[in-house]
Amino acid sequence: MGDLTGKVALVTGASRGIGAATAKRLARDGARVAVHYCGNEQGAQQTVAAIKEAGGTAFTLQADFAQPGATESLWNAYDRKADGVDIIVNNAGIALPKPITETSEEEVRLLFQVNAEAPYFLIRHGLSRLRDHGRIINLSSVAASVALPFELAYSMTKATMDIFTKTLAWDRAIAGRHITVNAVRPSLVDTDMAAYLVHVPQRFEWATSQAAVQAAAQPEEMAAVVAFLASEDARFITGHIVDATGGTGLGPTGL
Repeated sequence: MGDLTGKVALVTGASRGIGAATAKRLARDGARVAVHYCGNEQGAQQTVAAIKEAGGTAFTLQADFAQPGATESLWNAYDRKADGVDIIVNNAGIALPKPITETSEEEVRLLFQVNAEAPYFLIRHGLSRLRDHGRIINLSSVAASVALPFELAYSMTKATMDIFTKTLAWDRAIAGRHITVNAVRPSLVDTDMAAYLVHVPQRFEWATSQAAVQAAAQPEEMAAVVAFLASEDARFITGHIVDATGGTGLGPTGL
């Protein structure tokens, strides 16, 4: 894995789960990390404390991506603590496990605000700060590639992130500066967001039965994929959705 010493990374939604694990991993690899959170300040401070205890450097940033202008405010706060950025990880997101018949217009709008619009504008306003040879890494989901009726609205936002990743990677303003853009596609990960699947035996059995690797991943395993994409070793990988689902949807179930 490449050395990230001297690099600065911004990880959104880093107070818990995959985001926290990613912040810790990038710091372990040498980066100084901006740990973003929305409402879980304690979790963010715990992430920073763990990084510092391990000998790394980090600081927190707060922004509620459901609010207008949040990404600009985040970058303004970032500028007071760091000069330029090398790695942006769009991890923050919310889920809403409801069928279409029970999902309101307001809930769908909120999902798109946080899961799709915020990453778009975070990059839009961050490009002037992102250094040449930088990395943009988005968190997708198996819900973008496998039909999950109880996650329809969420699935739509993650499919949006997939085409955002590919199109942004092809943008000459990005590619011409040797900035790579990729996404990581997890499936079942043992996080608070997936607790309704991981910690309910019947649901867990169903979810794992859809994958070749019939287990829940740990956040650190997703963080390792992000760290690879952030490294110099991945400099010729761009516009790619890295499948880290344990082979979910590869073949028929029940065989």
